[in-house]
Amino acid sequence: MRIDKFLKVSRIIKRRTLANEICDKGRVLVNNKVVKAGYEVKVGDHVEIQLPSRTVHVVIDRIVDNIPANKASELFHEV
Repeated sequence: MRIDKFLKVSRIIKRRTLANEICDKGRVLVNNKVVKAGYEVKVGDHVEIQLPSRTVHVVIDRIVDNIPANKASELFHEV
């Protein structure tokens, strides 16, 4: 799954267009490497998102195309 879609499905970032913009600005790292929005993530990847107010570190536990909002936090855990 693309990193921008994962960020949206997991509700880490609310909109995919916003996730895409953040990736294009070089603020998303996967396994300590800056990635573009089209980067394919997999289970076990370490993701760092540099938001204006804070930096979020997560590890991907599951990848699904669609999930209810109340279960979105099951897709990752914070480090």
